[in-house]
Amino acid sequence: MSETIVMYRPTGPKELELVRESGWRRWPPRLPEQPIFYPVTNEAYAVQIARDWNVPASGAGYVTRFAVRADFMRRYPLQTVGGSGHVEWWVPAEDLEELNDNIVGTIDVIQEFLP
Repeated sequence: MSETIVMYRPTGPKELELVRESGWRRWPPRLPEQPIFYPVTNEAYAVQIARDWNVPASGAGYVTRFAVRADFMRRYPLQTVGGSGHVEWWVPAEDLEELNDNIVGTIDVIQEFLP
């Protein structure tokens, strides 16, 4: 079994519905205004985004957890985008299908935030 990296993704209801339609195995393509896919390294940061950004913007926020083969993710350096806990990967939109192919297991909802 290959080594994996656990990552988290804050998401709104529309994106989550597309993940559900994939059988909880794939992220949907990015929209034209979304040049990167950014999973984050820790649950607390994902909670902050889901609760504070997704809920006001789309009426609900969800925190998902999933694992990706480490060999694939090594090509993407970690990015710190605020405080020391705000760390994420920036995966170019054109690489998202390959990332999906490297997900091990399912994408799981681990927290839900409603207004």
